Amino acid sequence: MDHQSAAPLPPHVLVFPLPFQGHVNSMLKLADLLCLGNLHVTMLVSEYSHSRLLRHTRVHSHFARYPGFCFRTIPDGLPEDHPRAGERIMEVFPSLVSVTGPLFREMMIDTDCLATQTRRPVTCIITEGVPSFAGDFAIERGIPLIYFRTASACSFWAYFCIPELTEADEIPLKGNGMDLLVKSVPGMEDFLRRRDLPSFCRVDEVNNESLQLIKIETRKTPRAHALIKNTFDELEGPVLSQIRAHCPNLFSIGPLHAHLKAKLAADPKFSSTHSSSFWEEDRSCVTWLDSQQSKSVVYVSFGSITIVTKDQLMEFWYGLVNCGHRFLWVMRPDCVVGKDVETQIPVELVEGTRERGYMVDWAPQEDVLAHPAVGGFLTHSGWNSILESIVSGVPMICWPYFADQMINSRFVSEVWKLGFDMKDTCDRVIIEKMIRDLMDVKKDEFQERANLMAKLAKRAVSEGGSSYCNLDRLIKYIKSMIE
Repeated sequence: MDHQSAAPLPPHVLVFPLPFQGHVNSMLKLADLLCLGNLHVTMLVSEYSHSRLLRHTRVHSHFARYPGFCFRTIPDGLPEDHPRAGERIMEVFPSLVSVTGPLFREMMIDTDCLATQTRRPVTCIITEGVPSFAGDFAIERGIPLIYFRTASACSFWAYFCIPELTEADEIPLKGNGMDLLVKSVPGMEDFLRRRDLPSFCRVDEVNNESLQLIKIETRKTPRAHALIKNTFDELEGPVLSQIRAHCPNLFSIGPLHAHLKAKLAADPKFSSTHSSSFWEEDRSCVTWLDSQQSKSVVYVSFGSITIVTKDQLMEFWYGLVNCGHRFLWVMRPDCVVGKDVETQIPVELVEGTRERGYMVDWAPQEDVLAHPAVGGFLTHSGWNSILESIVSGVPMICWPYFADQMINSRFVSEVWKLGFDMKDTCDRVIIEKMIRDLMDVKKDEFQERANLMAKLAKRAVSEGGSSYCNLDRLIKYIKSMIE
């Protein structure tokens, strides 16, 4: 064929997430949706993330169906045995800046920005914004930059308002006045307390490194050509309106997992979505759920980075056993501080768990939440978990641990009325009471709200829905960059 008449190559998008489970999960789903929109995608992940995906998922065979997709890896600068969780999670950021940043620049220049015979140089870069080296490179080279901030819109807006919060002396939080209402996050003045601000605000002085990092990088967001959010207008509309005043080219295209599922279901070539888990999923728990009654089980999972102390573990365990309900509990091998926990479990907990509980190291969470036996979710309030719970119509008890989870949990209880916020407390009596309230006392009230929100979420990603139209608009926008 005459070279001149060959079809032009499609746009080429570089997708570059932070090296954490929840972020990689969201970005992979976005990559999937972009591939379905006939774009070329290079997915750049840390070597650590990639090795976990290879070990525990079929992600490579899933993406092999897209000839325009490829993986690239880059070191995160940390040793293989670094926990990348708990209190040491923030150690990832300086390592990314000092090690990954220079390697990223080198990689982009050496590959002529990842061009090959079958793909053009990158048309645009989709990255997280924290840390900012990928965005700096895009701007310096004149490559269109799109930020995808994978956390909730409500937490992003609180991060964006950190300068105003500081000016009003509402942060740093010093542990006193935690129940005072915050007045410097527009739209949240009536319900947001100091204790609901993201955990980065829980510092003793304003020059705290983590707080400054989040403040400075978030304020850079308007420099991007566009902003993507994994949410939907019917859930976070008022907050999205506040953000649009600063970032007008905003695409709310979530819940991404439901959006992708709907797209794949509509195409006979594709059988199903894929797992993007960093841990091996134990599917025996689904078989256990099959033998339980409808809405009878409390599902418990604190996500991929939460670490609990032995005392906290015992409070949760007693609360779960004493509540009388059946429970499915995900307990990551690395989630408890200290190693000798198993030798100290009281006999009543062992017997109560044998009778009514089931424990696994990791679960196929989307399948679990969609299971008819699950009636409540005790969660760390990570954004992916909240969206998965909303889509499945499962009410929640929120015990936030870190970052955006603090504000997510307040929205679950006070704005969306989908459950309880249990932050800053870990007491067996409260845990037992909240589970009973969720599963028995207020069951109908919460379930009605959860069903309504699930309906709105599914409508948003269906043809003609808000997120469906926004994704369409995003793909057209990226395609317009090569016209």
